[in-house]
Amino acid sequence: MSDQAGYTPPRVWTQEEASGGRFASINRPVAGPTQDKELPVGEHPFQLYSLATPNGVKVTVMLEELLALGHNGAEYDAWPINIMEGEQFGSGFVDVNPNSKIPALLDRSGKQPIRVFESGAILVHLAEKFGAFLPTDTAARAETLSWLFWQMGSAPFLGGGFGHFYAYAPEKLKYPIDRFAMEVKRQLDVLNRRLADNRFLAGDEYTLADIANWPWYGVLAQGKLYEAGEFLQVQSYEHVQRWASEIDARPAVQRGRMVNRFWGEPHEQLPERHDASDFELRTMDKIQGKDSGGSKI
Repeated sequence: MSDQAGYTPPRVWTQEEASGGRFASINRPVAGPTQDKELPVGEHPFQLYSLATPNGVKVTVMLEELLALGHNGAEYDAWPINIMEGEQFGSGFVDVNPNSKIPALLDRSGKQPIRVFESGAILVHLAEKFGAFLPTDTAARAETLSWLFWQMGSAPFLGGGFGHFYAYAPEKLKYPIDRFAMEVKRQLDVLNRRLADNRFLAGDEYTLADIANWPWYGVLAQGKLYEAGEFLQVQSYEHVQRWASEIDARPAVQRGRMVNRFWGEPHEQLPERHDASDFELRTMDKIQGKDSGGSKI
């Protein structure tokens, strides 16, 4: 690889070679489908096409929380999209999300199907549809949406910034790792200060702001994201730790984390979800210490 310190950007950038790193095979400078492939469709009102990355977990947690509240209309089929195999570039998926990123949702509860893409948009769509996890009080709603959009704007520095250069880049480079580690620690401090005086991000009420932020910053605080807990000293953010643990203990969150996951411990995997009973086998596997199979991404 060329010496990064001596790199001079050309006047016009062109892709001359693969970028390297874990995602090099699927990175490209153009949009649109690369293959004709229809999406499967199940029987429930919502069809989710996703993967159990932090952005995907936001939506499955939201759906499981809605079902836990008794909103039976939130029943859903969750179909895995293997991004390492380029399934996000299939024509059917691109029709639902022209940006070719997970998650993507097809709302078939009305007369005409409605596509919803971008995880934040999906959370708001579901919250408004079912009247849950988004306060109606003007001030509380504004606070909730502010923390939702804070997450949408901040997480790319954690994922595509720190996560990429710390965990996935073809070589370790001090400048970008230091730059993004500093920013992630600043973000954790923002959350820590907010949570010092508030049980949840928008106040006393658990909202979609927590559902959006927890799969990124809660999992990071628990040392389960990029294996960077010690490097970032996440244990020092005591109020984030308290918040992360409380949300992690919610049964709907535990179920949501499993959906569209096909890596890790077998009892934590549920590649497809079509019914609440789909969780029962995984629960028994955990109790009995059995390996029921599963593949890794």
